[in-house]
Amino acid sequence: MPIFFKRLVVLMRAHVDKASWQLLFTATLIHMIVTWGLLWLSNESALLPISTFFYYYVVTTSTVGYGDFSATTELGRWVVAIIQIPFGLALFGVLLGKAGQFVTYWVRRGMTGEKDFAHLQNHIVIFGWHDVRTKKMVDYILGDNKREDRKIVLAVTEVMEHPLLSYPEVAFVRLTSFTDDEQLSRINIGCADKIIIDGDDDNQTFTTALKLSRVVKPAAHISAHFLDDTKAQLLREHCKNVECSASMSAEILVRAMQDPGSSRVQEELLSTLHGDTQFSLALPAEVGCLTFGDIFGYFKQHHDATLLGVAHDINALNMDLNPPLDYKISGGDILHYIAPQRVLATEVNWSSLCSKNSS
Repeated sequence: MPIFFKRLVVLMRAHVDKASWQLLFTATLIHMIVTWGLLWLSNESALLPISTFFYYYVVTTSTVGYGDFSATTELGRWVVAIIQIPFGLALFGVLLGKAGQFVTYWVRRGMTGEKDFAHLQNHIVIFGWHDVRTKKMVDYILGDNKREDRKIVLAVTEVMEHPLLSYPEVAFVRLTSFTDDEQLSRINIGCADKIIIDGDDDNQTFTTALKLSRVVKPAAHISAHFLDDTKAQLLREHCKNVECSASMSAEILVRAMQDPGSSRVQEELLSTLHGDTQFSLALPAEVGCLTFGDIFGYFKQHHDATLLGVAHDINALNMDLNPPLDYKISGGDILHYIAPQRVLATEVNWSSLCSKNSS
């Protein structure tokens, strides 16, 4: 029995020391019951109905005091002056302070990346932060005005505060590791739909991509950026669901030298913020056999879009650029095209195209 009481005292002291919500609500409830009981003993019948008493208690204890309800008996006034207001006002102040502390703590968690996003579904995750490049990525994602409305999660390992607070679409989380299962569960990586890996260096990008390629859902798409093309090639060989890109600075410089203006063309094609942009569109599985020529003319006439080529997998490892007009295309193939804005599969009259081709 003494051990039980000792543990009870320790538990109560812990609640008192941190002014827990349980302690505050219990103390407030006890104070309300005691106040109501004393008012009942004082014959304050007008204040005793539960709805009236609750309204009166909050208004009086918070010192707002509208005056529409008040104690009328002498004993009732003593109860209000000695019991209700002094103790109630102290409790009310602590409750407000606790609530303010909670709000501050919650906002602070969002600032420092301590929140949990395990509830997200079909979201975009960006691993890694770079002062200029990451912000551009987010701008390009949001610049696609026909994109599916997805939450963007920025995951970092550095100790820092939310760098993109002005973007309500972007959530921020700080992980201790990009490869730890418990840490990855905080961003529900298994349900993410699009993933960009842009680590501090190629080694971090490589290990992160290697880990994620085995834990994401089958339909998820992973993009990883490398400075060293050999690491990109090595990852392509081991992880077929990761699309690897490497620095193309040498190729762009030579092309700009040989064909002036080429770098500007590349810039236009990759940016959703201005000019025509390169997009891709997967043909619905039910679409029958078509030719490149059938779709080429339709896209130009109805969507002001120019087809570039056809890929047979999501990472375009098997792609044919500028194929002949009689090139066969069927459901599941992926069209790559240039257009002022994205063309959605639902905006294309596939039945008309198929019937035209069959006739």
